[in-house]
Amino acid sequence: MIGLDTNILVRYITQDEPAQTELVNRFMEEQLTEQEPAVISHIVLCEVAWVLSRAYHYSRQQVGEVIHSILTCREFSVESADLAILAWQDYLQGHADFSDYLLSRVHQCLGASYTLTFDRKAAHSGLFQLLQ
Repeated sequence: MIGLDTNILVRYITQDEPAQTELVNRFMEEQLTEQEPAVISHIVLCEVAWVLSRAYHYSRQQVGEVIHSILTCREFSVESADLAILAWQDYLQGHADFSDYLLSRVHQCLGASYTLTFDRKAAHSGLFQLLQ
């Protein structure tokens, strides 16, 4: 298996740089299969969400759609996909960043009752508690 960096996925999603887009499209079409998927880590998922939101000004809905596409693509193997799916669902319903929800789901899996935070947006979720 081959791991994918954030910049590869962003280029594939945005198709905004012709030379790199051609390379990444060829790679995705010719190299990846269900039997030989690419690995995508939680860090890459978080970075993709952040880059699309901040640098490309994708709406929350658009970011959610991209994350869903990554999670359901059979040519991708996402780290702890079950946790990423829960974080994606939290993201669609909440106001915090995708990375916050994924972090809280990982903490929950590791035995935490909640994640302590100063982030008021995240604190609206039952997964977090605001430190005051």
